[in-house]
Amino acid sequence: MNKRFFLAAAATALATGLSPAAAQTFPSRPITMIIPFAAGGPTDVVARIVSEAMGKSLGQAVVIENVAGAGGTTGSTRLTQAAADGHTIMIGHTGTHAASVALYPNLRYNPATDFAPIGLVNTNAILITAKKALPANTLSEFVAWVKANERTANNAHAGIGSVSHTTCLLLNSIMGVNPQTVPYRGTGPAMNDLVAGQVDYLCDQVVNVAPQVRAGTIKAFAVAQMTRNQALPDVPTTTEAGLPGYQVVVWNAMLAPKGTPAPVVARLNEALKAALADANVRARLAELGADLPTDVQATPAGLQAFIESEIAKWTPVIKAAGVTASN
Repeated sequence: MNKRFFLAAAATALATGLSPAAAQTFPSRPITMIIPFAAGGPTDVVARIVSEAMGKSLGQAVVIENVAGAGGTTGSTRLTQAAADGHTIMIGHTGTHAASVALYPNLRYNPATDFAPIGLVNTNAILITAKKALPANTLSEFVAWVKANERTANNAHAGIGSVSHTTCLLLNSIMGVNPQTVPYRGTGPAMNDLVAGQVDYLCDQVVNVAPQVRAGTIKAFAVAQMTRNQALPDVPTTTEAGLPGYQVVVWNAMLAPKGTPAPVVARLNEALKAALADANVRARLAELGADLPTDVQATPAGLQAFIESEIAKWTPVIKAAGVTASN
């Protein structure tokens, strides 16, 4: 460790009550990574891929702890109560650290100020999908159909505050419609009814819907990002398909408790960047349709700015819809 890093570690340690030696030797034991959702979901899968590679870089195991509940806010609250020494971190996402501000009137944390950002982990494109029998074959035809059938049209989602809920709220807002929404207890049941033709359309992450698109059991109209997604290269972007205003991806981000020493955050950021540079990690994330962060987003400062921009983006959309998690 060079002299400049040691002096920075010592100064930060004195300010936070962490000894210089402890800051210098971090991590001194296994790291707990909180995933605020049940095992097996998209965030959990990404976290396990990245945590394994981070453990090799840090020289300590990174142990996953699934703390599900209240749209991910239970696990997020758990992190705010952990010791700010870097040995407990979490993967937050669009719902826990952006949409939650408007969805939960009594949210027990402030996503913009109660965490120490480490870096963005990945983004995942949203796909606009519909039941196979829907009489539309392009995005423009889909928008026209929803507008013409607003009173009877419906969209499925995985529950209030879920990614599939908030992203379709934004889509409906851009289309200028207010169709019926049908909540389910998870994306799985929602997808089952979409395949069965019981609901009309669904907005969700590529990783969740790509298998059904490839199988031809549902229609895919567009992916809501600037470039085509590597997992479904034949699906046009919303810009190509005529709805450029709908640009939305969901994301996973790594965070530590507020007050975690800067040298410790820097060490965790180094390990995250090393993991995302690993060829095996990149290949596995590509299979999921996940995109890697930009160089700026992968920094603590870049993530902080990104979270603030996402809160500003989602708050008016959710408030305009008059939706809260208690609805």
